Amino acid sequence: MKIILLKDIPGKGKKNDVKEISDGYARNFLFPRGLAKLVTPQTLKELEMLQAAKEKEGKELVKHLDAMRRVLAERAIELTLKTDDAGSVFGSVTKEDILSALRDAKLLGKERAEVVLEHPLKSFGEHMVKLRFPRGTDMLEVKVVVKPELT
Repeated sequence: MKIILLKDIPGKGKKNDVKEISDGYARNFLFPRGLAKLVTPQTLKELEMLQAAKEKEGKELVKHLDAMRRVLAERAIELTLKTDDAGSVFGSVTKEDILSALRDAKLLGKERAEVVLEHPLKSFGEHMVKLRFPRGTDMLEVKVVVKPELT
């Protein structure tokens, strides 16, 4: 029996894969749990439309990331850390701080992004921080400038 997987199933395949499996496994396990559906001309057409939409979305994401790369090469994100008169730093700049600053500056929209930091930034100056996006696209680099804020 040919089926389309609706979810990732370890040892069987990934979501939207078309597989040939035994009738009993499909009827007794996959179909009752909503993990698969039977292959019909209609479901194949839906699957093709879904894959075309995903491909189009991926191309749009690549174009958007190229535009973002050009903008981020020209701009820097400025963040402040509290200090005392002796220059001791209070706190740090975290991944969440960088993401919220990018969103506030309208450099990052609703797309999902992950800031790649080994540890929070606790020193002043310029830091190059990488942004990772879903679907294995290239990473972008953004310049983060940390300045002192006297308390």
